[in-house]
Amino acid sequence: MNPSSPLTRRSLLRSGTTAGLGALFSGLPQGWVGSAYASDAPETADLKFGMIALTDCSSIVVAHEKGLFKKYGINSTVSKGASWAAIRDSLTNGDIQATHMLLGMPIASTMGLGGAPKKPMIVPWIVNRNGQAITLSNTFKGKVADDPKALKPFVDEAKAKGNPLTFAMTFPPGTHAMWLRYYLAAGGINPGDAAGAGADISLITVPPPQMVANMKVGKMDGFCVGEPWNAKTIADEIGYTSIATQGIWKDHPEKVCAFTEEFAAKNPKTVKAVLKALHEASVWLDKMENREEQAKIVSAATYINCPPEAILGRLQGKYNMGDGRKYKDPNYMIFSDRNCNYPQAKYAKWWLTQLRRWGFTAGAPDYEGVAKQVMRSDIYEEAMKEIGYAHGGVDDKAETLFDGVTFDPKADLEAYAASFAVKTPKA
Repeated sequence: MNPSSPLTRRSLLRSGTTAGLGALFSGLPQGWVGSAYASDAPETADLKFGMIALTDCSSIVVAHEKGLFKKYGINSTVSKGASWAAIRDSLTNGDIQATHMLLGMPIASTMGLGGAPKKPMIVPWIVNRNGQAITLSNTFKGKVADDPKALKPFVDEAKAKGNPLTFAMTFPPGTHAMWLRYYLAAGGINPGDAAGAGADISLITVPPPQMVANMKVGKMDGFCVGEPWNAKTIADEIGYTSIATQGIWKDHPEKVCAFTEEFAAKNPKTVKAVLKALHEASVWLDKMENREEQAKIVSAATYINCPPEAILGRLQGKYNMGDGRKYKDPNYMIFSDRNCNYPQAKYAKWWLTQLRRWGFTAGAPDYEGVAKQVMRSDIYEEAMKEIGYAHGGVDDKAETLFDGVTFDPKADLEAYAASFAVKTPKA
């Protein structure tokens, strides 16, 4: 080969360039494909989160306040909603991109139930378990403790007089509504169908922060809501706790972090970044030594707007029920422990059985299809794999609630929904 020939000089230059580029690219991070870098950065960096003034908003608030969203490339703002309906509408129209939400709401929106437009939503993250309660007015103190059967004579008497007792929940297909319905029905009390037909009581919707004020002026006899409003009712000496929801179903699912299906499909890295930040916040929250600081953070006026001491006791498992019963509950609200955050399909299936039981759906819902569409364990698993977190995986074990009735997600779900003595299904 003649090194002085033009062809040879071009070959040597090309060879040198290739070798030089190889050395250059060998030092670059994985993710470079060809000449383009496949970034792990969120597709949408600026995210607005919705929340309601309840203790279980904590993981979103703590992730924001402690810079954990920022750590994963999210510029977060947190916006307090006036009601769950307002939160749903804000997520639907894109005013917020992610939100604290009642499990049941994304299911109802995906199916177009409850008078709302059909808007598919997804749940890649369960925010918390446990920690809600059913409060009764002082009228029943010493007469009704944690057994709803003791409430039935009062319900029957009021109904016979043409002035039925009034109970409140926070959103018709939501968690508080379903816990209250389940509790009442276990006592032989019919809460009515989705439109109120067949009811032994009057069931109304009230935003969480307004529960205490409404009971104070005598507008309701009982309600189901999250903390701190049950504890606040006791502090204000206007009511007491009949039962905490973990007494109805230990480690029940409660709030979720929800996105619209459309946003999640367009922004998969953004959603995973949110989950990674929520994971760090949730692990921090479940260290008991951090709960005092948690109460201080979330009690701020921009979030729950109440004294931190109103939040702290029940976060620590200290339950003063307000009627002489006091105990330390090992099943207090959790945010990470016991595989808390995995979006189990069985929870959506249970929800669908209750929507079926109470006439929210006309005929049998698509139990498998809706559960798969809404509960996005694939996104959760991918996000946790990327940060090296070993979660507990799928749980399809049967669950037995406080009335002794067992729910088996692998069994006949229509038969389960129809098995209850008190029900108001639609044909």
